[in-house]
Amino acid sequence: MRILHTMLRVGNLEKSLTFYTQVLGMKLLRRKDYPDGKFTLAFVGYQDEASGTVLELTHNWDTPAYNLGEGFGHIAIEVDDAYQACENTKKLGGKVTREAGPMKHGTTIIAFVEDPDGYKIEFIQKKTA
Repeated sequence: MRILHTMLRVGNLEKSLTFYTQVLGMKLLRRKDYPDGKFTLAFVGYQDEASGTVLELTHNWDTPAYNLGEGFGHIAIEVDDAYQACENTKKLGGKVTREAGPMKHGTTIIAFVEDPDGYKIEFIQKKTA
């Protein structure tokens, strides 16, 4: 068994695709409109679906925004340099909500950014040997 994907409902698919592909550097793997159901599914990730876990962005055409709820935490992405990842995110118009630095009560370097719908993405800096 393995995790295939995590699904996020998004209010504006184009803004979300721009964020995940241009700001975070993921690839759009596939996209399909379902006119009878009035929704679109778009799958993005760093690897293809056969070899990695991806995100499914679900856009219900008649829903411009969602209440994110209290149960969801964040998506974590390993980066080589969390400080540089924050700078790149800001340069590309993304929102950094916690600048890179050591985590509270630890030494791991982390940062947080927000996608256009308000979902939190944590950058975790790759540890060097």
